[in-house]
Amino acid sequence: MAAVRELTPGSTRDRTRYSRHRDRRENRMTAIAAGQHNGLVTVQNILLSGVVGSTAYGLAREGSDVDRLGLFAAPTETLLGLRSPKESHVTTAPDRTLHEAAKWCRLALGGNPTVMELVWLPDELYEVRTALGDELIGIRGSFLSSQRVRDAYLGYATQQFRKLESRGGDHRTAKHARHLKRLCHQGLQLYTTGRLAVRVEDPDEYHRFGDAVAADPGAARSLLAHYETAFAETRSALPDRPDEGPAEAWLRRVRAEFYDTAA
Repeated sequence: MAAVRELTPGSTRDRTRYSRHRDRRENRMTAIAAGQHNGLVTVQNILLSGVVGSTAYGLAREGSDVDRLGLFAAPTETLLGLRSPKESHVTTAPDRTLHEAAKWCRLALGGNPTVMELVWLPDELYEVRTALGDELIGIRGSFLSSQRVRDAYLGYATQQFRKLESRGGDHRTAKHARHLKRLCHQGLQLYTTGRLAVRVEDPDEYHRFGDAVAADPGAARSLLAHYETAFAETRSALPDRPDEGPAEAWLRRVRAEFYDTAA
């Protein structure tokens, strides 16, 4: 049996290999530790996670839920067998959604507003941020395309409108109205500038709008119509199609990072 050489910093070549080995090991240990909650590992290999939802938008008030979103890497060898690993983990208390890296990329390439905000959060809202997570933030613009952003954001806004229409003016109506306005505003901003500002500029304006819609749902209908026209008449800064190349290359690095060749 061939002897196994311990990797130590000797020659220039060995120092380079040792550095890469150390960085890879540290990155994996950071990701594994990030999966711990209350001392118990729930999901391993979390690459990026942060506080999203009303807290991130600046719309939270006393009693608001704190929502968390993140992505993780399934051990690569589990992707090679008969049964694929679970692609999403959703928990309550705490409210947290974690998507497997490939699923997150597919959703982001489709323009999904909920997953997209993860890579545009203010720095202080990240709770887990590994080197691979930073790489993902660095390629966030490649996931964007004009048609998918328009369809996704207006589609989600329309869903909020239908929810508030079906309610009888209760407190949930105001919440749906706030999110309708946010989706329209953020979507148009992303469509026209290529950048997403997660935190809204004037939270009180959104709360006033929610209260107005709770009293008169017609206010929401006119707002939605206004943004539908704005999308139709505004030139987008985004390409017609997303660039899948950076996401594909990133995923391959993730798979290499979490492939245990000794397994």
